[in-house]
Amino acid sequence: MPTKGTKEKKTRRKSQNIMEVIKQIASDRNLTDEVLRDALNEAIEKGYRKRNDVDQARIKTEFTDDGRIKAYRLWDVVETVEDPSYQLDVEEAKDLTPDPQIGEVLKEEIDIKDFVRGDISTVKSVMLQKIKEAEKKEIVDNYSDKVGDLVDGIIHSVEDRFVMVRLGGTQDGQLQPGATDAIMRKSDQIPDEVYTEDEHIKVVITKVDKEAKGALVMVSRADNDMIKRLFEKEVPEIYQGIIEIKAIARDPGLRAKMAVTSSRENIDPIGACIGPGGSRVRAISSELNNEKIDIFEWSDDLQRLVANSLSPAAGVQVFPAEKAGDRLKDERSRRPMRESRNPDERKVLVAVVPDDQLSLAIGRKGQNARLANKLTGHRIDIRSQTALDELGVDWRKYVQEMHDEYEEKRAAERAYKQQQKIEALRNSSAPAADISDLADFAYADDYDDHHLGEMDTLASRESEQAKPAAAVTAPEEQKEMDEMELAARIAKEKRKSLAEKRTTYVSRFESAAEAPKAEPSKPSKPSKSKDDSKKEEKKRVRKKPQFNVMHPIYTEDELEEIENNELEEEENKFNEDIDYEEYDSYYDDEY
Repeated sequence: MPTKGTKEKKTRRKSQNIMEVIKQIASDRNLTDEVLRDALNEAIEKGYRKRNDVDQARIKTEFTDDGRIKAYRLWDVVETVEDPSYQLDVEEAKDLTPDPQIGEVLKEEIDIKDFVRGDISTVKSVMLQKIKEAEKKEIVDNYSDKVGDLVDGIIHSVEDRFVMVRLGGTQDGQLQPGATDAIMRKSDQIPDEVYTEDEHIKVVITKVDKEAKGALVMVSRADNDMIKRLFEKEVPEIYQGIIEIKAIARDPGLRAKMAVTSSRENIDPIGACIGPGGSRVRAISSELNNEKIDIFEWSDDLQRLVANSLSPAAGVQVFPAEKAGDRLKDERSRRPMRESRNPDERKVLVAVVPDDQLSLAIGRKGQNARLANKLTGHRIDIRSQTALDELGVDWRKYVQEMHDEYEEKRAAERAYKQQQKIEALRNSSAPAADISDLADFAYADDYDDHHLGEMDTLASRESEQAKPAAAVTAPEEQKEMDEMELAARIAKEKRKSLAEKRTTYVSRFESAAEAPKAEPSKPSKPSKSKDDSKKEEKKRVRKKPQFNVMHPIYTEDELEEIENNELEEEENKFNEDIDYEEYDSYYDDEY
């Protein structure tokens, strides 16, 4: 029969094994020791409640330095007991401590060695559940803010309907803190792309499901954000915000269309995305299984946007199908459309193309037209010019009307913004230096009144562009022009006052030196000699500059002395009273 010391050694060894198991589980599950201790504490608490049939009992577990696990039942000392499962009065609490105080929490040690197989099974199931919840919370916290981001992953397994991609793992695909397995469904894969285990790929996170029981993170290679993130990584102008990607439409693995715009006029958005010799777009295309990418410029003008989206077809003209009435109705246009809050989104647009561009506009198996529909958000009915002429549709008139409506709307918006700036100018007491922001008047600082009078305002240029619009009447145009002239006159007066202030500007160097103002020269005394008259004449010719310059400060007497010295030096250069020809013979004899 084993002795008492041998039994204690076995118990201690078991306890040490339990601690090692907890650390091993924490390492495998990418969890901290605190998370597992909390899970074990809750598991033992539920096992104890089930064993003793007390639903409100509170249990606390502690780990000693020697690796042992101790469990305590917590009691609240109260004056009146309402729930005997966790409350004690003062008299009952004296069994645990000699001097209990109301509001004190007492601990009573319990023996978990008495747990039978059913209790241990309960503890095990509860602990596994808590571990899964902790893992789920860890994944949600790490990846909920990364939806739409491009991440690197390693293919963990390939199935018929999905592919498991390990995110955040090591280079050899092993789990580490913050790593998880994401699922890529069949619809999120690029068709005809072959995936193999342990292959490194780039994916974009599309969803983090907090309610799912299995895989929590969903990734994709067929999403539009995949192209967007790749261009942000490859084109620095997009990452810096100089170039913006407005819309993307994809047929994964085959073709994609992307509309871009630039906030700076000196940067070509299309050329920046293509790169030198097509290097940038070629690198992205190779990453997407050689998917072809068409890049064109975005426009607020719906006509221009649709025409650009149907490239490489040229000469595309666009007008609303409703203008043609029932003459264009067919099975395609009679299909019911989904309701939308924005009436413009329910529009059917007719794209008129030359006869030789019809096949290019439709594309192979309708691919080009289908991508244009996705990108613009409108249904596009592509017709040839000959077909519309045969139907008797005056499509040229409708195209011009749509263009005039857009120009009229644009002019109205600009006039409204300009009117707001004028009202803000009248109601504000801003200094004259801030008047340059009024109504897009960008005058240079060195312009004079003549230049200001010759400059055309933005409103006058817009009114010339909007002449074909018949909706604007003559009184309204005159009223608008009066307001623009008023704004120009106000800006002109402010700029003029600012120019006057600049001409009278005195630098702090001049004010500190307190230089005396230039006084008019005193009239010279009459001189009888010829030399004195020449000196006075040269004095009158030499004048001080009228502009303000930085120069040494002299008194009047010093200035007069300097001028006299200069005049004497000039006179000594050549004296008319000396006959220099007398000395020619001397030089001839000498040499």
